[in-house]
Amino acid sequence: MTTGTGTRGGVTGGRAVRFQSKTVRQYAQEIAADEKDHVQFLRTALGSAAVARPAIDLQSSFTAAAQAAGLVKPGHSFDAFACEENFLLAAFLFEDVGVTAYKGAAPLISNKTYLEAAAGILAVEAYHAGNIRSQLYERRGGILGLGLLGRDLREASVKLSNARDSLDGPADDDQGVIDRSGNANIVPADSNGVAFSRSPGQVLNIVYLTPKAATSGGFFPKGVNGVVNTSAASG
Repeated sequence: MTTGTGTRGGVTGGRAVRFQSKTVRQYAQEIAADEKDHVQFLRTALGSAAVARPAIDLQSSFTAAAQAAGLVKPGHSFDAFACEENFLLAAFLFEDVGVTAYKGAAPLISNKTYLEAAAGILAVEAYHAGNIRSQLYERRGGILGLGLLGRDLREASVKLSNARDSLDGPADDDQGVIDRSGNANIVPADSNGVAFSRSPGQVLNIVYLTPKAATSGGFFPKGVNGVVNTSAASG
């Protein structure tokens, strides 16, 4: 499931995580299976329009994101696969973005059948994100992963949330797993109880790790293989 239009790229970084918790391992396995099913479903729906896997960086990109968030010191690396704490933070970085991406794409889908399918995937992504956010909240006072600054995964989620907010525009919509009072904030909703949206350009701001208009960077060092490939000029 890695071929299609555009140049097929390789993957830098990534390896099996040595989970200490059976629960987190099973969560990760379930999420991985769901995401694989999503890829298969979308590629089948797209047919000949399906794109090849672009070059993916899971090494220096995570380090850059962690440094920008203040999770590791400048010059130090962040290995998302070194332990389950690091893995949970890396999962938090992406799962929340997936929810806002599908919600933001909903107005762009005119076909009701496709819209229903997208809504179904959005629901699954929201389950995933809630799962990861709950795990991070439970790690209050827990020992952080290798090389991380601080000692609380809940506070680390706020730092990552702020880093995402700095990339996708002036609005302060993103939220960590605790609010300003330190209370649980598993669902990042507005005053109406509604989740916020990201445009395709804003999603690319985050995965390219830039607040500027760009066609590559971060997790996709050579860009993505598709018609929509430019991040928003949000800075």
